[in-house]
Amino acid sequence: MRLLFAASGLALCVMTGCSTYMPSNPGDLCAIFSENRDWRDSAVEAQKRWGAPTHVTMAIMKQESAFVPDARPPMKYFLFIPLGRASSAYGYAQAQDPVWEEYQNASGNSWSSRDDFGDAIDFIAWYVFVTNRKNGISKWDAYNQYLNYHEGWGGFSRRSYKGKTWLLNVAKKVSAQASAYAGQLKKCKL
Repeated sequence: MRLLFAASGLALCVMTGCSTYMPSNPGDLCAIFSENRDWRDSAVEAQKRWGAPTHVTMAIMKQESAFVPDARPPMKYFLFIPLGRASSAYGYAQAQDPVWEEYQNASGNSWSSRDDFGDAIDFIAWYVFVTNRKNGISKWDAYNQYLNYHEGWGGFSRRSYKGKTWLLNVAKKVSAQASAYAGQLKKCKL
């Protein structure tokens, strides 16, 4: 019976693409890529495909999910009654349903999954690429790329981030993390 239970768990894990990998040092990109070569390969491939710098996409992912594959916004409650979540954001990239579907159509990757690192980093790189096209933001500008990522292309154009001091501070944090990652990447021996 135990063998059947273990085999069922393994089969479920394989079918759902589960990943238990969590970086031991999420602030060090060299350590992350050294621990998980698949992540490095996926990030490099996304950069080649969309031209989005790895240090920018990884800084956005770190901010959005802290590299937790099934991250989602907290549940809202009224007294003890669950009211649902603030948004449909899910996975490594915290992508919401409508923009994830847009990505799937644009990329031709209809089987993509938000809790798959390779798909999520490709999504973020695509988003950076589209932000550059739509709003003219440099792919290397982590600060404004993050504001676009958080507020959406239209929201950024309308300057919806103005007056959101907390968001401007988060964008500064993402920019600082991207700078740190960029410096680390120059010294990596991968």
